[in-house]
Amino acid sequence: MMLAGAASAPAYAEYPDRPIQLVVPWGAGGGTDAVGRIFATLLEKELGQPVNVVNRTGGSGVVGHTAISSARPDGYTLGVMTVEITMMHHQGLTPLTYKDYDVLALVNADPGGVMVAADSGYGSLEDLLTAIKNEPAGTLKASGTGQGGIWHVGLAGWLMSEGVDPNKVTWVPSQGAAPGLTDMVAGGVDIVTASLPEGRALIEAGKVKPLATMGAERQPIFPDTPTLAEADGSDWTVAAWRALVAPKGLPEDVAAKLESAIETAYKSDEFQSFMKDRGFGLMWLSGDEATDFMGKSDEDFGKVMKEAGLVQ
Repeated sequence: MMLAGAASAPAYAEYPDRPIQLVVPWGAGGGTDAVGRIFATLLEKELGQPVNVVNRTGGSGVVGHTAISSARPDGYTLGVMTVEITMMHHQGLTPLTYKDYDVLALVNADPGGVMVAADSGYGSLEDLLTAIKNEPAGTLKASGTGQGGIWHVGLAGWLMSEGVDPNKVTWVPSQGAAPGLTDMVAGGVDIVTASLPEGRALIEAGKVKPLATMGAERQPIFPDTPTLAEADGSDWTVAAWRALVAPKGLPEDVAAKLESAIETAYKSDEFQSFMKDRGFGLMWLSGDEATDFMGKSDEDFGKVMKEAGLVQ
């Protein structure tokens, strides 16, 4: 005789039924942190559970990206993948590539910029480039991200486009743009290459001077800052992108729910206003589109980094 109810299927709670962790591979106060935190706020509303941002810094982005990829693929650990994932393996820092994640969406892309301290004496990009060319190698120091990171490659690409050895300027690794800018204001480095929105607070405070944007066009919130092409004729452009991802192997129903929530958050007035007010670039690619985009980005950066001597 069977007992009533003994054969009933176990009941599973609908995802998500507990808090979600969102890993940011770079330091608090930078652009990736800002994008991660606004998405955490918006996804909480969409998913009905707390989304907690955790900054896992170190290793030029390797620590945080590893933390995302090695987590259980159950939807309770997500991450903000940055452009460095298409660069770090070229340096031999990690075997990880974009293929080790389930990409949910690409949500942002920001062109690089060249910034100096307001009291540096460099009034223009031309002044800075002249100093780099005339001073002995290693005299000028730059920062903005880890060794071989996106803004290091941004600086190297600009110098190479001017016929200057990229090693003429010493790169000082940092945990992101924010600590790099702080170091520059304190006199530790001479140049920061990072997106201009990341330097906005210090620019508006009169402590940092933007000399150029590495985008193809001037940025709306910095209309007086020229492009590299306008400032010195360089044809170099570079941008950092950010994507929301999960560890590889996410269940299809969980992935579908997250993709829908992320798209709703992206299209919300709150997100659109947040990004535009801070000068961050808006860019939307679905998971499949973003994966294809990352493949091309990986190939292109590999070529530039090899030429700059950053490939191991």
